[in-house]
Amino acid sequence: MRILFIKPIAALVFTGLLLAGCEQPPPIPTMGEPKQTGDPLIAKGRTLFFKETFNGNGRTCGTCHRAENNLTIEPSFIATLPKDDPLFVAETNPKLKENFENPKLMREFGLILENQDGTDDLANNFNMRGVPHVFAQGVSIESQNGPHTGWSGDGAPGDRTLRSFATGAVIQHFTKTTQRRAGTDFRLPTKEELDALEAFQLTLGRQKDLELPLALKSVVAMRGQALFQNEGRCAGCHANAGANASFAPNAGNLNFNTGVEDLPDQPADLSGELNPPDDGFGNPGNGEFNTPSLVEAADTPPFFHNNSVETIEGAVAFYNGDAFANSPAGQLISNTPGGRINLDATQVVAVAAFLRVINALENIREVNNMLGAVARNEFLSGEHPQELVKRVVFDIDDAIMVLTGGGLHAEAVGDLKKARKIMEKAAKKPLLRIQLAKKAIIKMNRAKGRIIE
Repeated sequence: MRILFIKPIAALVFTGLLLAGCEQPPPIPTMGEPKQTGDPLIAKGRTLFFKETFNGNGRTCGTCHRAENNLTIEPSFIATLPKDDPLFVAETNPKLKENFENPKLMREFGLILENQDGTDDLANNFNMRGVPHVFAQGVSIESQNGPHTGWSGDGAPGDRTLRSFATGAVIQHFTKTTQRRAGTDFRLPTKEELDALEAFQLTLGRQKDLELPLALKSVVAMRGQALFQNEGRCAGCHANAGANASFAPNAGNLNFNTGVEDLPDQPADLSGELNPPDDGFGNPGNGEFNTPSLVEAADTPPFFHNNSVETIEGAVAFYNGDAFANSPAGQLISNTPGGRINLDATQVVAVAAFLRVINALENIREVNNMLGAVARNEFLSGEHPQELVKRVVFDIDDAIMVLTGGGLHAEAVGDLKKARKIMEKAAKKPLLRIQLAKKAIIKMNRAKGRIIE
């Protein structure tokens, strides 16, 4: 038998390790403070967007445009919020109990009350609208007649620009009372704040349109892309699956009356709550709404301005129905070669599969952009790398959701799940985030390679 003699100090250390039941891990070197990069104006805009209440009721732009939820909200997300969240201020502030929000329609259908046509008759003159995401605005809102903001193209007061949009949002949504008195119920954004908010919003999402056709690897999505470009006539209003029309030179974003308001059995109408028809653009409105981008559609349901359709397949199928066919926009389509849109069930699924795939590819692009900043230990538009780590997980979840919802790319979903697991670890162990981000990028690129050539 060999007898092991251990010096007294070493024995204490050895005994401590035995008591701990495992080896002590080697020390992890600190990575230093993240680098401050980018335009300070954009960083200021981010802070204003998510934190500034403008001396109002506690809401910020980020109350409805959540960073962790695709810059929008819907019933499933709303259900996760605490009772004291500023979104529910109409339920906690007696001065906003009447004619400011409809809590039932908000919680059940994700609808926000808007006074698009003025505030003279708050009890009867209002619209209930979903919350649009604010991605890709730099390539989505310009038209020959000026910018189109909000669902109906007239969401901003005054000059209708994106820069002015925040002014309208503060007056509509941030007020302490329905009297909406500037300087008392809120303060208006300053010129400098409007500049910063616009600069930040223009960084959100894509900075350019896709170039279709794409070399997709799913045969169903490829068929859907062909239908989108041809028989479905989708590309006429959604060039490259974006928000701009292709049937007229430099048309940009256009307004159309597509008959969404004429859909029977709209969920909000079935609730029994007062839900006046939405007249769209102008005051009084002409029934038209502006064209949204489709690249970001699949992970931002429900669909249309009134959240009337829950699934991307249902949104595609809408254009087969009578509400669209009988609308002014539908009549224009019917009078072109090919006539009324008439996609079969499998074709509807194929077009939806195409939209799901391009949405997942956009998720992957966004995630890799964030992972790159994490790997370089840099702020991105003023966002700390550790906050990016959390948001990466949310965006990966979106990609997984849109692909699995259409039964698409199981192997790519597997890679995405591996990347998610890696970044979940990074969220728990910040000192490892740089090396883990690099590993996650490999998994994300592998997933991308399974989806597109």
